[in-house]
Amino acid sequence: MWIAESFAKINLGLYVLERLPTGYHRIETGIAFIEWSDRFEVERSPKFALSISDDSIPADESNLITKAYRAFEQYIGLKNHYSFNVTKNIPAGAGLGGGSSNAALTFRMLNKMEDVGLPNDEIVDLCRDLGMDIPLFVHGKPGMATDLGQNIEPLDIQPDAWIVTVYPGFESSTKEAYQNCIPNNEPDFSIKGVLVEEPIEEWQALLQNDLEQSVIPRYEMIGNIKDQLLDFGAEYAAMSGSGSSVFGIFDQDFVAINAYESFHKLGISANLTRPGFTPDYGIYVKE
Repeated sequence: MWIAESFAKINLGLYVLERLPTGYHRIETGIAFIEWSDRFEVERSPKFALSISDDSIPADESNLITKAYRAFEQYIGLKNHYSFNVTKNIPAGAGLGGGSSNAALTFRMLNKMEDVGLPNDEIVDLCRDLGMDIPLFVHGKPGMATDLGQNIEPLDIQPDAWIVTVYPGFESSTKEAYQNCIPNNEPDFSIKGVLVEEPIEEWQALLQNDLEQSVIPRYEMIGNIKDQLLDFGAEYAAMSGSGSSVFGIFDQDFVAINAYESFHKLGISANLTRPGFTPDYGIYVKE
């Protein structure tokens, strides 16, 4: 049996620069990782099977794990088949990239288990059609995502601070978020410049997530959580991706822990990530 973790991401600023005739959008965003993860346990099987701990998530051909498995099988081929048992912790529809992260790990695990030896760039070529942000999770490094989100520039922008990520308990539609957003191709500040050159305490005034303008008016609780994180003492707070999750970045551990515990006491799902967190992208054999 092989085991591995599939990690979530947050967006450090997100600009929607242009709406393209294809219906997609040209964006710019900084990506960091958090310690919210799904656990994969995979073993050889007579045929492919997928079991997911969350019954609300379909384990059929619509699941990105299944799509990734089928794509690998079609383009690379498989000597064996495998059953996937996935313990879901990352909320779905939360702007944390859980589905894309799962798909990327599926490609990486098959590459390892089948001893194919594909480099990450070739895995990225396999998975581009399944989701624009899957390449980010294949490489597993923080950085800037541009164009449609598929062009990744690795960059050391993982905050050296505590991150509290809060899931309000409902999903937010990515399609609606982008449809109702007004693109701006001349933002006031460069996200990359801010993340690299400015201290975190300046980010709130310089960074923004353009999708908040279309999501928060429809989901007041998202805005309330953002305000609460700032009230708790976050140096920077924002919605991640198209929502619904919101995160706050804290300089001091006891302030972050207090915020994290306060949301838990209210029955709201939250995650606490350590400063300078690096996801464990290892694939291990379980004895």
